[in-house]
Amino acid sequence: MSLFPRSLLAAAVGLAMTAGAQAATELTVYTAVEADDLQKYAARFELAHPEIEIKWVRDSTGVITARLLAEKENPQADVVWGLAATSLLVLEEEGMLARYAPEGVEALDPKFVDPAIRDGEDPAWVGMDAWVASICYNTIEGERLGVPKPSSWEDLTRPEYERHVIMPNPSSSGTGYLDVASWMQLWDEQGGWDYMDRLHENIARYTHSGSAPCNLAASGEAVVGVSFAFRGARLKSQGAPLELVFPEEGVGWDMEAAAIIEGTDNREAAETLLDWAVTEEANALYNEGYAVVAYPGVAAPIEHYPENITELMIDADFNWAANHRERLLEEWQRRYDGKSDSQ
Repeated sequence: MSLFPRSLLAAAVGLAMTAGAQAATELTVYTAVEADDLQKYAARFELAHPEIEIKWVRDSTGVITARLLAEKENPQADVVWGLAATSLLVLEEEGMLARYAPEGVEALDPKFVDPAIRDGEDPAWVGMDAWVASICYNTIEGERLGVPKPSSWEDLTRPEYERHVIMPNPSSSGTGYLDVASWMQLWDEQGGWDYMDRLHENIARYTHSGSAPCNLAASGEAVVGVSFAFRGARLKSQGAPLELVFPEEGVGWDMEAAAIIEGTDNREAAETLLDWAVTEEANALYNEGYAVVAYPGVAAPIEHYPENITELMIDADFNWAANHRERLLEEWQRRYDGKSDSQ
């Protein structure tokens, strides 16, 4: 029997719970993960680690990357989680990432881990999953307007696609940038600019979100949206009149990755998040939307993805894409920004 009156005991328990809640470490995490997936990932992590309270700051890849670079001298984030590897390579070059080898990182596919680990260094970043470019084609609007289903990137430059194509602005969208970088790698720079000059003639508008072109195609506001496969597959599963096209020349891709920001005051909590991010459990969550994940053997086939998706992915050079990012974006804006949505 308790020596305390029930009322005092209840009050003591309440104070203990309040003290425990106040003791939770607050971690500020910048992310470009799609909002619907972020909610799912966050809930699972917080269930496993109630001692850590995360303040999520979410925006598109280009916006998050620009924000991090602007805050270089006074970082506001503890962790960046779910950002394009090409962006993390830029941050690494600026000395903004802390090296850390998450527990279990050796189980990941080596191409999803900073290559520095092969030289005995702790990695500056670790990958989570790969997102792959694709074309979302609205079958109803295409038939109504006489716009055929494309099979290649080159098809999108044909006269019948004029003002029926929407794609992301690479300055704000990681998907947009992976398209630009992949076209440069497919056809070299001269061929890439030539292709985009011709494509630009058929572009109705450039959006500031990588998922927006596919969303607009799904709603019938566009016939063709240059987007990424995960978004198209999800919309098609929800009943949208879409066909996913994986152009025959090959598709660009990037990986979502995570890293600790150099100088964080919450290093232990940041490491806990990175440890969780590379687990088999976390990778199984990533696989609910992405066909290619970092943990071998976890990925199950995703509905509406081709079985040979990895064979369609180009041999992407992330270092090249990161090193030339600023120059390519400046030239892209000079040539094409007039059709971009306003911020």
